[in-house]
Amino acid sequence: MALITGQDLIDAGYAPGPQFRELLAAAAEYEERGITDRQYALKLLKKRHVPALAKETMRATGAPLTEAIAAKNAEEEANVSAVRRQMKELLRSPVLVRGAVMPDACPAGAGAAVIPVGGAIAVRNAIIPSAHSADICCSMYATFYRAQDTVGKELDALLNATRFGMGGRRADDLVHHPVIDEEVWNNRFLCGLREPARIHLADQGDGNHFAYLGEVRLDAVRLNALRAAGYGEMADALGGTAGPGRTGGEAGTEELTYRVLVTHHGSRGLGARLYKRGQIAACKHTARVAQGIPSAAAWLDASSEDGAAYWEALQYVARWTKANHEAIHRRFLEGIGAKAAAEFGNEHNFVWKDGDVYLHGKGATPAWRDERGRPLLGLIPLNMSAPILMVLGGNNSEFLSFAPHGAGRNMSRTALKRRFPDEASRLRTIAEGTEGIDVRWFCGQPDLSETPVAYKDAEDVRAQIEQFGLAEVVAEIRPLGCIMAGEYDGPPPWMRREEELTPKQKRQMEHRAGRRRNRRELRGER
Repeated sequence: MALITGQDLIDAGYAPGPQFRELLAAAAEYEERGITDRQYALKLLKKRHVPALAKETMRATGAPLTEAIAAKNAEEEANVSAVRRQMKELLRSPVLVRGAVMPDACPAGAGAAVIPVGGAIAVRNAIIPSAHSADICCSMYATFYRAQDTVGKELDALLNATRFGMGGRRADDLVHHPVIDEEVWNNRFLCGLREPARIHLADQGDGNHFAYLGEVRLDAVRLNALRAAGYGEMADALGGTAGPGRTGGEAGTEELTYRVLVTHHGSRGLGARLYKRGQIAACKHTARVAQGIPSAAAWLDASSEDGAAYWEALQYVARWTKANHEAIHRRFLEGIGAKAAAEFGNEHNFVWKDGDVYLHGKGATPAWRDERGRPLLGLIPLNMSAPILMVLGGNNSEFLSFAPHGAGRNMSRTALKRRFPDEASRLRTIAEGTEGIDVRWFCGQPDLSETPVAYKDAEDVRAQIEQFGLAEVVAEIRPLGCIMAGEYDGPPPWMRREEELTPKQKRQMEHRAGRRRNRRELRGER
């Protein structure tokens, strides 16, 4: 039998054609010279003869798409149509298997095959960095505790526990966590990134990231729902503590009231740099094996060395981001003298593995069953004045077993500001949308684009979660107050040393702040 057959050439990626005669003749020569290893012979062929390889292209018809979203007016219909166009273009990629959009879906930037916010895709043996975006592992984390003081004083403590805005922590204000000491920095995608990981601990960034104080009331029905779903340990921890916070009357109907700290952020400078490296590697790989693929759809072969290294880097970033949440929560609890009764969290910008299929979610919350068969416990925020939903995943395979990550937007930040062009109308709208809760803007100025008017109707999104069977709401964390990054002109508050800055330096900082806002819009943080 010949060392290399025509089928071997096809399996190796060569397009059938006249060059096969030359390739098979060369393979016969290798065999005569004593070469018996088929893979080595194929490597020699590729190196010396450089024939045209069969390259994959975007398909004429995309993979199937399901939509867990319902438009109620013309503005929402335009939004859904834009989301649909983006998803259908992305689903033409040869490595995609299926796609779904969530109730909070909204378009993300310009360009071909960009995954929208609220989009989820299943990819065969490949990782698409753009599908998890630069804000890798953007996630939620909640800690339940007994109230120690007024909401205002606890928010004061929270301001000291966290940080928002550009840059990272100063050298005299660093926060340590053992995750920094893990032996991961030889990974080709993490090499040299220990310093960004170090300076961004207990740091939440900007945009739509927040720290939220709320209140949850748990009765026997809610606690039993947690037990029935497999979370008996959490239910016992929350339901078995006597003391302040109990209300109610008849046996079995009493409620236990907890304060809850919920934080929302991603992997900061560490994740942004990892994403950039992963995207460069994906574009290089895709250019070798395919043609005509938009950069937003570029992929890494998960079974390649680069793919395996990138996957391991993603797992580290997930651990780092959880550690970041934990650091903020620990500092806050220490500051008010409280102890955690229970805690949990979930990601919504990430990649998960199911056999040889890689599930990507950009603004999509996992809602499947875990390795113990339990429906995943998740957090879905809607806006700063609405409850954060504590949900059990519906495991609805029709929509890739995801749920929304929030309320989403029907228009971009820029479009919203055009709708409220003058300062007076903006301030009035902000005041109306935040009435009754204590809102702090870390960087100084209120940001209209992070108030309830900027987001889809919270009740509509919640209704669609139920309508499409995406998740079951088991509790509501009602809002008491929150901290948002907010906007600033010139140097941010933590860097304001006016007497040390020249007019040119101030203009440069303002220019950079504008560029950051533009980048947020382009990468889909509408």
